[in-house]
Amino acid sequence: RGNCEMNLLFILATISGALMGASNFPQAIKIFQRKSAKDISILTYSILLIGTIIWVIYGINIKNVPIIITNGLGVMALGLVVLGWFLYGQEKRITKTN
Repeated sequence: RGNCEMNLLFILATISGALMGASNFPQAIKIFQRKSAKDISILTYSILLIGTIIWVIYGINIKNVPIIITNGLGVMALGLVVLGWFLYGQEKRITKTN
């Protein structure tokens, strides 16, 4: 019974990690569809991106595939948000200086 509970917990944790890793894709899609990163906090997303990269490095170090994959998804999603901000977030700064 203990082993079955551990497997279920492992599966749930992996699903949860994948959902959390993928959770920023909708924001990235919205940025690229609208060609606007208005009101995106680059500081928040940069901190999240750095933290998630560290998790991937940790996962590689301990050879834990679920940590690598779930946080790898996060790096991709957050990376797209940050890229979108650099491509389309300039409007905010230009507007304020004019």
